[in-house]
Amino acid sequence: MDRDRDETGRARNARARDALGRPLPPGSIGAARIPDDLDLPPEETLTYAQQLLDSGLAFNAHEVLEAAWKNGPEDERELWQGLAQLAVGITHIQRGNPKGARTLLRRASSRIGRSAAPYGIDAAGLVDFADGLLESLAADAPFSTEQLKPRLTNN
Repeated sequence: MDRDRDETGRARNARARDALGRPLPPGSIGAARIPDDLDLPPEETLTYAQQLLDSGLAFNAHEVLEAAWKNGPEDERELWQGLAQLAVGITHIQRGNPKGARTLLRRASSRIGRSAAPYGIDAAGLVDFADGLLESLAADAPFSTEQLKPRLTNN
């Protein structure tokens, strides 16, 4: 079966997804998708991602942050990748996948902790947030929806 492709030949997945980013059966109506070509200024990226996180849409926030990682300057890529991985870690918690969550949260904590934090990004707070989620996962503690809403910036 041929994959969906954009005009440049890059693979795309047009399949509908649920609010947690899981593929739905063909022909299903899914949650709104983040455009593949999203390219926002950093402050707008952070605002949009925060709105999505606050709405419980960590998978969509990951897509917004991933676009910044892929489109941003080279010297900021590790930070944006870490932020995207934090959102994916939260997504794995929402989906009931603790192993995947632990893997992504460790990567996120490491990348965010090694990075400079422009645009008011609260790197130290986000590392603490990821580490706190890891501790809760280790204790097999349940999560409330409020516990899965990090604050990306100091603003």
